[in-house]
Amino acid sequence: MDPGQVYGRGIAFPPHVGADGRVAFSEGEQNIRESIQIILRTDFNERLMQPDFGGGLGPMLFEPNIATTRQLISNQITAALGLWEPRINVESVDVEADPNDPQAVVVAITYQLVATQAREQVNLGLALGS
Repeated sequence: MDPGQVYGRGIAFPPHVGADGRVAFSEGEQNIRESIQIILRTDFNERLMQPDFGGGLGPMLFEPNIATTRQLISNQITAALGLWEPRINVESVDVEADPNDPQAVVVAITYQLVATQAREQVNLGLALGS
């Protein structure tokens, strides 16, 4: 089974030139991981023709690193991925305080690939306020 046929292909993120001198593409599970990053790192109103696209996490930059903020982040991520990434089913979004930085959180997103039912996980860090 060709992962590109099952999950699709797209320009790699971040965009770069491949070894052949052409724009690099990603496919399969890698393309889905990159899509998740794009969704979550895009704020609302950044895309002119799709102002409600994205994760909307930018305003969290100014929020305190408390349990309520971490729950809001989890809810926002779950809603954004449910709306914008149909190739996955989000199973859990765990947001924990970063033990090395009191002004950051570590996010672990566990999801299931719709086409194969395989489980995957993406981790990312997010800076917050005081």
